[in-house]
This record gives sequence, structure tokens and C-alpha cells, in this order.
Amino acid sequence: MTVSQTDISAIEREVAERSRPFQLLREQVHHVVVGQEELLDGLLMGLLCNGHVLIEGVPGLAKTTAVSTLAQCISTGFQRIQFTPDLLPADILGTLVYRPSDGEFTVKKGPIFSNLVLADEINRAPAKVQSALLEAMQERQVTIGEHTYPLDDPFLVMATQNPIEQEGTYPLPEAQVDRFMLKLIVDYPTPEEERKILDLMARSTGSPTVEAVTNPDAIKDARSTIDRIHVDDRVKDYIVELVIATREPARHGVPIEGLIDFGASPRATISLTMAAKANAFLAGRGYVLPQDVKDVAHTVLRHRVILSYEAEAEELTSDDLIDRLLDHVPVP
Repeated sequence: MTVSQTDISAIEREVAERSRPFQLLREQVHHVVVGQEELLDGLLMGLLCNGHVLIEGVPGLAKTTAVSTLAQCISTGFQRIQFTPDLLPADILGTLVYRPSDGEFTVKKGPIFSNLVLADEINRAPAKVQSALLEAMQERQVTIGEHTYPLDDPFLVMATQNPIEQEGTYPLPEAQVDRFMLKLIVDYPTPEEERKILDLMARSTGSPTVEAVTNPDAIKDARSTIDRIHVDDRVKDYIVELVIATREPARHGVPIEGLIDFGASPRATISLTMAAKANAFLAGRGYVLPQDVKDVAHTVLRHRVILSYEAEAEELTSDDLIDRLLDHVPVP
């Protein structure tokens, strides 16, 4: 489909208007969270694309703080679930409760019935609890007893996890990790950022506060605008070639032969396109550039590229292999 320059200009005017609340959102979060631009961009993309986000990093890097602060900046429902080894699926989804007064069972809905759900330290809960949450994420509905209940709209899970080397964790299976649209890696702040953190947070009272600057209707409006952002056919082909190169690296001479056991699925192609659109939206553009695709490639693909034993023996990471893909797949 051919899109005229007039159409793109109209989309860009709409983008400029509807992206304004998200710029305010970013400013508000930065009242509490110093730096961590990639983390914040990823959280906003998840909101804009209706995609769940997995955040990984060692304790103390503001993962939970960033998500809870983002929720405070939106006039919407928010629930935090602290995952522990003794958690049960019913603790998340809800259960039937018997009422002796009339001999009937009533439904007690769990904390999953909210707009923004923070699954804190998701890898500390056993597999049956992880599966219950991830099924709700995929189907966006929950069955309790004989009845099925749709989840709220918007519904977004932002899960945090510590690296799997930490004691007492249950790593998420690859098939379940694939349910997350993005995986964000949170790293240590720079010395300059850490000094700002010290000045901002090293106090026992008077912590920084934020105010709500947007609402679910603005999020839905932004999503409808993002759906209309133009993606040129050559950029679409570039996205497809990037994903296929994770399965067939020889197709473009990418030097990762034997380093990947399983490549990315078509779900990655969809997520890569949506994330690139969201990246363009946040930049105030009505069209997607190849650079938008490159900007989001690591967050979309890093948890969908399954490394081989050989790659692990060479101490390579999925990000290393994605770098090679980006270097070798021709850019339109």
C-alpha cells in the first residue's frame, strides 16, 4: 500500500499530540529514577504496544521502583505481587469461596484483575505459579470454577527477575519467556548517575513524589495512532530477514553458525515491528526507520534466541549474536 507524504504528515501531527502525555510520563518517572533510559523506554513501549515486559537485573537497581513509579503516573489500577516459593496459583488468579450463610460459592478475584500488574521476582515462584500467570497473560482471561472472566483493558504485566545464578530461583522456561514482548537488562548506573541517586535518595524522610499525568484512554488513543504509523515494505523485509537470520544465519553469511540452537519465532517478527513503531512514536515520527528496528532488536530478540552449548562455552551472550546479525544483514 502506497502512503503519500500528506498521509504521513497527518500521522505525524497526530503523533505529536498523542505522544505528549508520554513525554510528561518520562519526566515524572525521572523525578524518582535516575538514568536507566533503556529501562524506561522499554516500559513505555510495553504500554504502547500492549505487550508484557520482563526486567532482569541484580537487586538494588530500581527495577521495582521504576515500575511502581510508572504506575503512580497513570490514573489506573495497579497491583504488586511479590513472588515467593510458597505462592499458589489461586493467590494470583483468585478462587471460589464458600458462604455458609446461603450454601453458595462466590468468586474472590485475585490481584491479576488490574490494569498494571507488577510480578516482582517472578523467578522465585515455582513453575505452576509462573504458568498460571503466563497463561493469563497470553489469553487475557482467567477461569475460576466454571466461569471465565476477561481481564481489564489495558492489561499489562511487568515482571522482574534476578539473574538465574541467584540462589532460590526457578528459571522461566524458554517457551514461557517468549510470552514477554520485551526483555530488558538493567545494568549498574554510571558514577555520575550514582552520585545523583545519592543526592536524591539518601534520606530517611521526604522521598520524591510524582503525580498522575495520563490515563488508560490516552494509552488506547496512542495505540490506535501507533497502528497507523507507516512501515515501508523495505523495512518490513528487513525485519523479516533479521528474524529469519536467527534460524538460517548462512542466508546472509552471519558468523553464528552452530551458536544458536533455536531461532526466533514469527511472534518475534510481530513484536519487532510493533516495538519499532513505538520507538518512532516516542521520537515524534509517523514512519519507521531501519534505525528504529536496530534500536529495539536486542530487547525483542535477546530472550528468543536460544544459545547452543558451544556459544555458552565461548561465553557469548544472545546480545553478542544479535550484534553480529545487525552487522551482517543488509540495511535498506
